[in-house]
Amino acid sequence: MSNKNFAQLALEMHENHGGKVSIQSKIEVKCKDDLSTAYTPGVAEPCLKIKENPEDVYKYTCKSNMVAVVSDGTAVLGLGNIGAAASIPVMEGKSILFKEFGGVDAFPICINTMDIDDIVKTVKLLEPVFGGINLEDINSPRCIEIENRLKEELDIPVFHDDQHGTAIIVSAGILNAAKLAGKKIEDLEIVINGAGSAGMAIAKMLLNLNVKNVVLCDRKGAISKNSENINWAQKEMLGVTNKYNEEGTLVEIIKNKDVFIGVSGPNMVTKKMVETMSDKPIVFAMANPTPEIFPDEAKAGGAFIVGTGRSDFPNQVNNVLAFPGIFRGALDVRAREINEEMKVAAAYAIANVVSYEELTTDYVLPDAFNKNVVENVAKAVREAAIKTGVARIEI
Repeated sequence: MSNKNFAQLALEMHENHGGKVSIQSKIEVKCKDDLSTAYTPGVAEPCLKIKENPEDVYKYTCKSNMVAVVSDGTAVLGLGNIGAAASIPVMEGKSILFKEFGGVDAFPICINTMDIDDIVKTVKLLEPVFGGINLEDINSPRCIEIENRLKEELDIPVFHDDQHGTAIIVSAGILNAAKLAGKKIEDLEIVINGAGSAGMAIAKMLLNLNVKNVVLCDRKGAISKNSENINWAQKEMLGVTNKYNEEGTLVEIIKNKDVFIGVSGPNMVTKKMVETMSDKPIVFAMANPTPEIFPDEAKAGGAFIVGTGRSDFPNQVNNVLAFPGIFRGALDVRAREINEEMKVAAAYAIANVVSYEELTTDYVLPDAFNKNVVENVAKAVREAAIKTGVARIEI
């Protein structure tokens, strides 16, 4: 584990550079001819072309490679509702990850309201300049409604990374973990602790991979048909999860499960609880910075494979494995949306970066800096977009 003071280093970095994002011109303006071509009078011509054919906006402007990183600051990392202004450093960070890993231009759009209608309206009004929308750090279940409405009303990809990026990477890890454990994906019994937007998205994604059953748990235990005080999104999930209507606390629900996935809080699982799971249990404990159970304790309880959200342990669930490649592929074919088929394709692409010969209990997910990840994910997403008819062009 590094002993560097990243908090102090981060303060110095942000102060010394005045943030992390700037605008860099793609062309030089060094003479009058350059000025007349980049601006008036020459710039009128591409404007007229776009007016004649709106699709030419992709040909003549930055829209073809530009993503808005949108947040209202209500669920920032582990900091909670800190507001739009305080969320800017995170959205700037996300923007530079888009550029560094996927070659995608991105810009932070931090909206100073919690009103769902205002957020949806703002993003819709900004749509002409962006080829995609990455929603970030918006609390649940508001984030689900915002994403659903924007997906219905916009003709460009809208993707809430906290939900779907996490779900895609977890799914990739489970695919490889099950392979290594000698278990079929369609036989897996899974419990997810944490019934917020990420937990629900992971459940949906795993069901798209045809796992046998997923039980969602909140602080009170399993979400069942008899649960009270659950939100509308959790009620909807009951149509596809907890097929046996299991009830009880996490201690009871985790028994005989093949997989535990945690998107909840620290120290929710004990060694004894892992001991009650099935043979060769798979544990993805992703609460940060303190996971639901630390890897050494989970392994002492018999866990076969353990993943976390931390970079100082093996099998890190790091969203940079997903979103740069997903948007790279979607932008390449000018996709109208990022659909379920594209997400499944991305999960398999991430999993397949690690060959069967390379698989070990400490290596079921590729490293974030593995250069094959973005290329593989982008290719899989492009192909799925074309196959499902949401691509504007084919390459």
